[in-house]
Amino acid sequence: MDMIWCVEDDASIRDIEVYALSSTGFAARGFEDGASFLEALKDEVPALVILDVMLPGTDGVELLRRLKASPDTSELPVIMATAKGTEYDKIRSLDIGADDYLVKPFGMMEMVSRVKAVLRRCKPKQTEHILTLDGVTLNLDEHTVEVDGERIALTYKEYELLRLFMSHPGMAFTRDRLFCDVWGMDYCGETRTVDMHIRTLRQKLGRHANLIETVRNVGYRLDPKA
Repeated sequence: MDMIWCVEDDASIRDIEVYALSSTGFAARGFEDGASFLEALKDEVPALVILDVMLPGTDGVELLRRLKASPDTSELPVIMATAKGTEYDKIRSLDIGADDYLVKPFGMMEMVSRVKAVLRRCKPKQTEHILTLDGVTLNLDEHTVEVDGERIALTYKEYELLRLFMSHPGMAFTRDRLFCDVWGMDYCGETRTVDMHIRTLRQKLGRHANLIETVRNVGYRLDPKA
């Protein structure tokens, strides 16, 4: 459940905001000023902040500036609440890094709608956990590989080689780059370690062995057109 913080000095407005968010599936917490808000940030970072511009003490624009200047909160989504007619505050807030703004007086359903929209935009993109090419499927979560629907057993180094190739189809890797990325050390030119592991990996891929192409005088690459 996403936690939304509302920084608003008017208690009646703050209570309505928290209630509206709580009633629509969010966790919500209210703060009456910037000092209490900044103190709470030391222990927790919410999913989004609704930040009023006009606050006692440190105003909302200055709080926004501090949030964006800190590496811990620079990516924190912020919706600014501005008074009607204060165009300068809206522009200044957006320039500093606010994700959206609400003009007072605003309806609670509009607020909830804007919160949902900003959260959708700001959600980090999901990492692709399944890599598939031809009949070869590599599951990054389960650390498994299937060939034509049948699971095959790979050693850790074979798996890491295949993962590297499937994550960068078409890219040619030198032996020293492969040795560095997979074994974590500088390539030792007189060894055939990389070549031996490529050979056994190809054997286990069966009819898909030709996916891993030898690039003459360079190294190896995964040929997505093979």
